[in-house]
Amino acid sequence: AVPSLSCADDVSESDAGEFWGVGYLSRRISRGDIILVMEITLTTPALLFPTVSLLMLAYTNRFLTLATIIRSLYDRYHEDKDESLLPQIENLRYRVYLIRNMQIAGVLSLLLCVVSMFALFAGWIDIGKLSFAIALVLLIVSMLISLRELQISVGALDLLLTDLEEHEKMG
Repeated sequence: AVPSLSCADDVSESDAGEFWGVGYLSRRISRGDIILVMEITLTTPALLFPTVSLLMLAYTNRFLTLATIIRSLYDRYHEDKDESLLPQIENLRYRVYLIRNMQIAGVLSLLLCVVSMFALFAGWIDIGKLSFAIALVLLIVSMLISLRELQISVGALDLLLTDLEEHEKMG
């Protein structure tokens, strides 16, 4: 269990530093335990900008690819009235829904990073920390949804490969 710093008399020495843009203050308790108290700087939320930007680009590419596939399947369905295309279209509908949610979580994460930077700039440290923490959680949610969409995508490709193998055996 980590001891708490309930009064300043417990602190025998302190040392400040910075690690990847996140400031920290190391406090040594009289019993020899060390506690790291996190301090967030204005540059800390900025660390997420490149990450979220690249994720949003990847999500947009996924969306555009799925939109092209959906349009193609839609045209094929209306030409041939092939009922076997309906499950594929339903699968793609679910994937588009997931990609929309990934993008929403990513955009909210980026927005909260900006809010965090503004709050830190204004001196509202607690609000800055809270909004940055929520931004991190939203980024995690976005990536978890992305993993789910990837699983579905691989499952759909596996079905197509299985169908191809069956056609190869028959003919």
